[in-house]
Amino acid sequence: MGMRLVLKRWRVALAALAITLPLGFAFPAAGEKAVGMLGINIATVMGILPPVFILLGLFDTWVPRERVAPHLGEGSGLKGVALALFLGSASAGPLYVAFPVAEVLLRKGASVRNIFIFIGAWSTMRAPMFLFELQNMGFAFGLSRYAASFVGVLAMAWLTDRFLGEEDRRLMLAGSGDKV
Repeated sequence: MGMRLVLKRWRVALAALAITLPLGFAFPAAGEKAVGMLGINIATVMGILPPVFILLGLFDTWVPRERVAPHLGEGSGLKGVALALFLGSASAGPLYVAFPVAEVLLRKGASVRNIFIFIGAWSTMRAPMFLFELQNMGFAFGLSRYAASFVGVLAMAWLTDRFLGEEDRRLMLAGSGDKV
């Protein structure tokens, strides 16, 4: 049973490896380039994730649930929405860092809706990206893209929260270590 679970979890990576290896032997120059790019990507991820996990561990240990839940939880209202938008848009780092952060926030009592807003803002509404667009693509483009992202993030978070089934919500909260 254990090997089947490992194979199931790693099926995409194993499929990519099964495709890449024969191609690497058929086209050695491309294979070398692929291995080099893999090494660079692994080094980049390993340079980012350990410090993030250390900081999240400290946050998880030092900040009690009672400090987070009133600000981002179910009853936080517009204040929670605004805080989730701010935290996501003020982020620094690749999107894959947002998911462990979101998991810790969920465990600390943040609402599912605010987690979706946080991840949406992290992926589309970052302040540095907005400033870059204003400077290089013009005020009208930057502002309209940011406004569309704002509306889209809020709409998708609301719709996802509204139509998320009880079983899916229970699984999300159970996966975060929350008692359901």
